[in-house]
Amino acid sequence: MSDDEPKQGSAEDQGPVTVTEALAERLADKREDLFEEFGIRDEFPPAVLREAEARTEGVPEEIQAEIDERRDLRDLTTWTTDPIDAQDFDDAISIEREEDAYRLWVHIADVTHYVTPDTAMWEEAVERANTVYLPAYTIHMLPPVLAETVCSLVPNEDRLAHTVEMEIDDETLSFEDVEIYKSVINSDERLTYNECENRLEDPSLPLGEENELAYELADRMHEQRKEDGSLVLNPSRDRAHTIIEESMLKANKAVTHTLMWDRGVEAMYRVHPQPTPDQWNEALKEIQELDGVSIPGSAWGDDPRKAVNAALEESPDRQLNKIQRAVLKVMPRAKYMNDPFGGHHALNFDIYGHFTSPIRRLSDMINHWIVHENDVPENLIELCDRASDKQKDGETAERLYKQFLQEQGLDPYAVNNRGLEVVEEEEAKHTV
Repeated sequence: MSDDEPKQGSAEDQGPVTVTEALAERLADKREDLFEEFGIRDEFPPAVLREAEARTEGVPEEIQAEIDERRDLRDLTTWTTDPIDAQDFDDAISIEREEDAYRLWVHIADVTHYVTPDTAMWEEAVERANTVYLPAYTIHMLPPVLAETVCSLVPNEDRLAHTVEMEIDDETLSFEDVEIYKSVINSDERLTYNECENRLEDPSLPLGEENELAYELADRMHEQRKEDGSLVLNPSRDRAHTIIEESMLKANKAVTHTLMWDRGVEAMYRVHPQPTPDQWNEALKEIQELDGVSIPGSAWGDDPRKAVNAALEESPDRQLNKIQRAVLKVMPRAKYMNDPFGGHHALNFDIYGHFTSPIRRLSDMINHWIVHENDVPENLIELCDRASDKQKDGETAERLYKQFLQEQGLDPYAVNNRGLEVVEEEEAKHTV
């Protein structure tokens, strides 16, 4: 399991879920109630919007002026992979094969070039702390006018990035060398997950060989993580998701190891405590009692995370959610802390933190600032606590909103993936 997993889901062929105007109003009222209860700000203050709009002016000239101060990677083959309905593209990858290693570049939108501690946008990001995703409704951490333009790594346009370049040993998959630097990139193509799968099916297509190599490395890293004891609650992930998740996990790990071991600085580390032995036994017992599910004998005496992985891989699809719920019920919440000690239990990483999603998470934005400036905010502990609390608030609001959708006869999954359309009473067919 990774709390850094990309947001999944894409628009379906059936078209949007239709609702009546009256139901749409009830949904809006419910959102307003939740926003008030959890202190979620839906509208951006005018000063923040004006500031964001001003930073989208004169972009080509600004990038040109930056090139001499950055690593120019515009000739490096680079691409993004996201859901079909993604509105911004904050991460891109590049990969090459070397004699005894893979060289993987993870390029992240350079948000802190535009959003700095002396701006109203920074203050607003601290206030919001993360993007909140409700089905068919998103409350952004950063103004979309910024996030979907200069901070979006769109194809065939120069963009400012923060690049993590990793030399990964062919045999051990460990870091041989890590460099983190500001760059200028130019993405060759924006792929959806389905398009990525098509390139993997036919490597003769553009970016086919690159995606094939990226998946070769990602699949090896994924299997190594499982072997090491990383909890994988979604065993049926497709190849496109595997490429992105494993690349982002590797980059996050590289950055936070660099911060801790090479620089010895505080940062917003992600710490995930482990359940007690009794809690693990409770979860495994519940899983073992599910119809059609069994935990292989060889896994019982080993790491509980490996036992769960084994059960998930062997269980019928109808039981996956029940297994996941049994585990999540006993798992302590992950939180942000200014030191990494305790590690990330679910991922089985000794040190971990976030870097790859600065558009939607305060922790990543703060870590971008720390990496480049080598300067730790004075209120770092307060920022860690705020990010942890606001993440919990956002997740609780999302859960309650999904419950409300179900009470109204709506399928939250369908609404999330297909969106909503308001129609006349007789046209509405919202029960799905």
